[in-house]
Amino acid sequence: MVAMLYRSNYLAFVGGGRNPRFPPNKVMLWDDASSKIIAELEFRSDVLNVQLQRDRIVVVLRNKCIVCSLEAKPRHLHAFETADNDRGAMAISGGSESGILVFPGRQKGHIQIVDLHSCINLSGMQEAASPVAVHSLATPQQAGVGIQRTRSRSKGSFSIESNGTPASPPLATTVHPTNINIIAAHATSLSALAVSSDGAMVASASEKGTLIRIFDTMSGRLLHELRRGVDRADIYSIAFSPDNTRLCVSSDKGTVHIFNLEAKQSAAQQSAAAAAAAAGNRQSNLKFMKDLLPKYFSSEWSFAHFRVANEVRCICGFGSERNSVVVLCADGTAQKYSFDSYRGSCVREWYRKFI
Repeated sequence: MVAMLYRSNYLAFVGGGRNPRFPPNKVMLWDDASSKIIAELEFRSDVLNVQLQRDRIVVVLRNKCIVCSLEAKPRHLHAFETADNDRGAMAISGGSESGILVFPGRQKGHIQIVDLHSCINLSGMQEAASPVAVHSLATPQQAGVGIQRTRSRSKGSFSIESNGTPASPPLATTVHPTNINIIAAHATSLSALAVSSDGAMVASASEKGTLIRIFDTMSGRLLHELRRGVDRADIYSIAFSPDNTRLCVSSDKGTVHIFNLEAKQSAAQQSAAAAAAAAGNRQSNLKFMKDLLPKYFSSEWSFAHFRVANEVRCICGFGSERNSVVVLCADGTAQKYSFDSYRGSCVREWYRKFI
């Protein structure tokens, strides 16, 4: 697995495959500008997910979510216990001004929501706003980080015990979040999570894979309940659009579903032109009898969907154009689809094979 720090030269990766170069219990920080590893994070168990934000590294183990500082010698900042999380479900808001982290709670089907920006530093020391010097491939505004050009950087390494405490060196700083929200989202274990770029919404799917629920991260209020299908499915990925008005979902059924989130927004939040150009999600013709019929008949279905070529494992996300979705597949291919926001029809724009 690989994670990139915005559009920069910094990557975090974990060894995998049949003959991995690095063990699966290590996170390697790579500086592509100097073509070398600048830091290592070692854990007692396999790393199941890793994400980078402006000044933090978030690592998921089977029963823990660990947050470290992003610098040459990373410091351990937080350790949260979770229920069994074999899928490595976790998400962090992508906006540079937002620090919303979501991961499974201690109980099955629960979501923990942490605002990493509202922290109390127990040692009285202030965290650095951007401890990493980044040679960016984009402008500072696009990357969301402070830019410092450097030729080299020393390599640092530390080890974390299974209980989340560092083996060495001793930590200079310990911080704890002031507010943790817990949402009882599903009856079964979580399989996928996503956070909107502004950190205002969290989307979740359970191992059953039939429903995607979207909650307000502050109040925990249920905003949308979207139905992918009736049969069980393994949800591979969930992604919000950059403007947080749509959601795309990929699964082992070989399909990508696109949902509209604008329908429940107020008139003040969307222009008349945008409302006219966007179709609402499909609903049952018997919705008017929802109080008498099972919950299925009040469900919202995707307004657009398409089937991925070869029907292989894939992840999806919205493209730079508003009505486009890009799909990356495990067979080394990438595909781009465009969709009609009113009719819901989808067309494949291109198909490329990289491996």
